[in-house]
Amino acid sequence: MAASAEQVPFTGLDSQALRAAQPSGLRVLRSRGRTRGAVALLGPAFVAAVAYVDPGNFATNFGAGAAFGYALAWTVAVANLMAMLVQYLSAKTGVATGRDLPELCREHLGAHVSLGLWVQAELIAMATDLAEFVGAALGLNLLFHVPLFPAGLITAVVAFGILGLEQRGYRHFELAIVGLLGLVLLGFAYDLAGAGASAGGIAAGLVPRLGSDRLLLVSGIIGATVMPHVIYLHSALTKSRVSCGDDAERRELLRFQRLDVIVALGAAGLVNLAMLFVAASVFHRTGGSQVDSIQAAHAGLVRLVGGGAALAFAVALLASGLSSSSVGTYAGQVVMQGFVHRRIPLFARRALTMLPALIVLGLGLPATDSLVISQVVLSFGIPFALVPLVLLTRRADIMGPLANRPLTTAAAGGIAAMIIALNVYLLWSTFAG
Repeated sequence: MAASAEQVPFTGLDSQALRAAQPSGLRVLRSRGRTRGAVALLGPAFVAAVAYVDPGNFATNFGAGAAFGYALAWTVAVANLMAMLVQYLSAKTGVATGRDLPELCREHLGAHVSLGLWVQAELIAMATDLAEFVGAALGLNLLFHVPLFPAGLITAVVAFGILGLEQRGYRHFELAIVGLLGLVLLGFAYDLAGAGASAGGIAAGLVPRLGSDRLLLVSGIIGATVMPHVIYLHSALTKSRVSCGDDAERRELLRFQRLDVIVALGAAGLVNLAMLFVAASVFHRTGGSQVDSIQAAHAGLVRLVGGGAALAFAVALLASGLSSSSVGTYAGQVVMQGFVHRRIPLFARRALTMLPALIVLGLGLPATDSLVISQVVLSFGIPFALVPLVLLTRRADIMGPLANRPLTTAAAGGIAAMIIALNVYLLWSTFAG
């Protein structure tokens, strides 16, 4: 929702002159003062950042830390840096064009390509919901001993409530999401303080090393960090949030979007690293055998660190699941409307995408294994969002003066190529080995 000035009375001027006579939304917000104006321009990246600390991250980061200690910390750090560039490009797309990425795909890549992208995006949405619903249900189960299937239904109801805030204005929704993200951050800050992480181990873990026995978790970490649905969503959050009068104002707004991305995804990256450090510090010395599920991780924290650490873990898991579930549903609406120019009632969309999660919960399938597998599926969906993003943002006829520089295109293309190569190798090693 763009900020706007007061209505100008009719004076006989044509509509174009009237628009020119009014200050842009950016100027209105900046007129509030240096600090208030800057804060008002932040927010979209925090909504996107929630997807980077969803319950799938709990499963992959704790699994990586328990099995390999600090050795895969570099993967978390690299994945987060990749995510910063990707989300910045998505935010820039909305600012530069006034369109979101799915809309641009429909306009410039053709109907058949857009249809294929939409189908795979809906499948990815189901994998996303699987992680979010199962994670929130586990959080409710750990905190209040609610059975998993009813906990999944409670998650759906609460997610609808959070989404309802968006109808009252984007700021209400953003503040609710930021509050939940803050709970996740505080929870793991508390756990990390009690875990006694090794500074030397952390430093060694930031040096890249890769082996075939780690490939599944590396792919899962990247899939849990670079999220396809928020690549689409971020452009929708910025496309009409603040109006700009000219390209100079768009460049100014883009500087704030860059700051938004750095702060929000920087916080998400610290949370992800904290998850891995806690698991490495607490569980790796025992061989990691006691962390084969999120429930086991919770029980291990109770036994080895204390009830307070376990409580912080469960609260963070619940906050992560609730917030990311709401953001995932919001992204699903953007995907459908952009790719195929259709909308369906929010209840129907939520019911469809949460069905696999409810099946997993209802059948009693291993929740943590389901979370890890969902993140691997997400990793395979990343190129279908990232490649169109790179192709479209490099075109001056679409982006105008905000088109990517060659170095930016090369970096984003390198990220896409690395993810595709990792996924191809993962498939080959799985079926050939």
